[in-house]
Amino acid sequence: MRDLYADIDYVLLSTEQIRSRTAEMAEELAQAYQDSEEVMFLCVLKGGYVFMSDLSRACKFPHTIEFMAVSSYGDATHSSGAVQILLDLQKDISNRDVLIIEDIVDTGLTLSYMRDNLLARQPKSLRICSLLSKPSRHKVDVPIDFLGFEVPDEFVVGYGLDFAQIYRNFPFIAVLKPEVFGG
Repeated sequence: MRDLYADIDYVLLSTEQIRSRTAEMAEELAQAYQDSEEVMFLCVLKGGYVFMSDLSRACKFPHTIEFMAVSSYGDATHSSGAVQILLDLQKDISNRDVLIIEDIVDTGLTLSYMRDNLLARQPKSLRICSLLSKPSRHKVDVPIDFLGFEVPDEFVVGYGLDFAQIYRNFPFIAVLKPEVFGG
């Protein structure tokens, strides 16, 4: 079995950097939602699960957790632009404070589609929290209310982010060697 760590070009964000920023973001969320009775954390699967889990544990205010799976990538390295809802919400979000928790905003196409879809369901509020953003790749303007880090246009994996469904288990964010993904 191959060693996945051998596929890393370099570590972009360490475990400690992510942990520290996640704690800061939990404080930002507490301030933003101080007048809310309860917030629905809406985790975008699959990539957002690690970040959402750590962020949820860092938050001291009442929140529920829901999941939604949308895709425009498949196993590719670039968004196709065609968005599919693979798993929809099971709960009504009307008149609720909803926080979309995303791993990375790349082109913004998937998140823009998801945001429009959710706004049509009339939540009380809808905000976006993303661990990462690649501003140089944005094709549409999506308001990111809470952002962990801006990253360069590199293919990043780890901490929930994958390539062909692997590498999610790294406790840090790393850049893959180009030969691994054919870049």
